[in-house]
Amino acid sequence: MKISFLGAAREVTGSKHLITTISGKRILLDCGMYQGKGTATDSMNRELGFDPAGIDHIILTHAHIDHSGLIPYVYRLGFTGSVICTNATRDLCAYMLADAGFIQEYDTRTNNKKREKQGKEPLDPLFTKKDAVECMKLFIGVGYNRRFYIDDEVSVKFTNTGHMLGSGVANIKIIENGEEKKIAYTGDIGRPSNRILRSPDPFPQADILITEATYGNRLHTGWPQAEEHLLAIVRETCVDKGGKLIIPSFSVGRTQEIVYTLNNLFNDGRLPKIDIFVDSPLAINATEVFRLHPECFNGGILDVMDSDPDPFGFNTLHYIRSHIDSKKLNSYSKPCVIISASGMMEAGRIKHHLANNISDSKNTILGVGYCSPTTLGARILGGDKVVSIHGQKYQVWADIQRIDSYSGHGDYEEMLGFLNCQDADQLKQVFIVHGDIEAQEFYKSHLEKNGFHNISIPEIGDEFEV
Repeated sequence: MKISFLGAAREVTGSKHLITTISGKRILLDCGMYQGKGTATDSMNRELGFDPAGIDHIILTHAHIDHSGLIPYVYRLGFTGSVICTNATRDLCAYMLADAGFIQEYDTRTNNKKREKQGKEPLDPLFTKKDAVECMKLFIGVGYNRRFYIDDEVSVKFTNTGHMLGSGVANIKIIENGEEKKIAYTGDIGRPSNRILRSPDPFPQADILITEATYGNRLHTGWPQAEEHLLAIVRETCVDKGGKLIIPSFSVGRTQEIVYTLNNLFNDGRLPKIDIFVDSPLAINATEVFRLHPECFNGGILDVMDSDPDPFGFNTLHYIRSHIDSKKLNSYSKPCVIISASGMMEAGRIKHHLANNISDSKNTILGVGYCSPTTLGARILGGDKVVSIHGQKYQVWADIQRIDSYSGHGDYEEMLGFLNCQDADQLKQVFIVHGDIEAQEFYKSHLEKNGFHNISIPEIGDEFEV
């Protein structure tokens, strides 16, 4: 059996890892889109490194676009196999991939207008919304902790990682020449405690481990400090300065956690009486999916729901769907909180809110998740005083704040705690993916100090016999 690393190798995006069995079966672990790579992003996404028509199955760990976003593209190019994931992941992908298709079409139209003026040939979108809708017929939803037999050689069982709704370790068994080989691919690892989701579960002993290192060299602060910090920023920005708090946030996961935190502060009478806007149609749809999957919730939110049946809604919270209502926020003069996608500030409505608010010192931009180094979010959070948004330069006069504890990724101690369910001596090989090289090297050293061995950090295109 061979494993080829075709994405998220020494970087944090574009997860794609290809298993090729002795019998010739080809199984793709995740099929993620590269994001935040500037002008290189399009070509990186088009150059897959494999023939989509030759892939038998995709095993999908969760719905985030950097893990799922190229499924409509490979479908368009001839992939007709199955996409196997959890039930919640399937439900989220129905919205998230369609949204990605809409963005592909919109961005391509915009880009082609510029190319026409430059005398260049127009480009086709990677895929369309229609492709995204049609590819959903390939999805097979599987409950947690239920082994799904793909065929006589391959089976998979998902165990909860607590990273996002529906996320799971793909525990794969492959029989070759009468020998059973066990591969565990963690996808992204959540935190041991979460405001909404159940804590990550231990997963079965593996022979081969493929695991992430997004925060492989960082530590988070605790939940209570983060919630008090958020409340303090709301008060300082909206009450003391009379400004707007802009929170770029991923539509799925982070937005629901922030809304749930604000909901609890509202119920406790601690939230200032200001309007809260969630300006993201995808976030609204994703919140509806959250409501459909209480089996993923932890005991804390279930207790809250005994007295508050809707933990994602309160009197001063407003969900914005239409572009017209979104544009009205530009002239909204009262203090408020605006939560909008995307989390890395690279696309979507958040860029308009940044353009309209980043040069006013009364306002605050609050980062609540990971931003890849090449993104607009990384430049803003990194302290750049002038940034380009939609091709125009803006002075950064707004206060810039960050709360990393809202990230869905565990830090290096939390990830180690998650992996400690494995007997390191029984692991024949460990691969570290989905991380910047500095984080990966630090995390590799940390794992080695704690008894793990035979650890590799693959480069793009590397292939290993296992």
